[in-house]
Amino acid sequence: MGKVGLIWATAEDLARNRSRVLSLYRRILRSLNSPVLDISLAGRITKKAEARRLFDMSANERSLHNISDLIDAAEYSLSLLNQGRIPSQTQKCS
Repeated sequence: MGKVGLIWATAEDLARNRSRVLSLYRRILRSLNSPVLDISLAGRITKKAEARRLFDMSANERSLHNISDLIDAAEYSLSLLNQGRIPSQTQKCS
């Protein structure tokens, strides 16, 4: 991501991450439809709306460190969804 020492993302950095972020977004929405999750239809719709809102709010982020953290958080949430667990805003360490 960018050159060493730069704090803010350039257009090149944003373009480089675009496909990765879109892939994460689609995989998260798809995994919310998984029958493994014990969640009602209304719950699925609510979680999808929450995911859309988070990705929409994060689209305006320009800090390289924050973008990296957001991608890491999305990958972690996806791993929880793949395990059949629903990520919460405050995950307890086990």
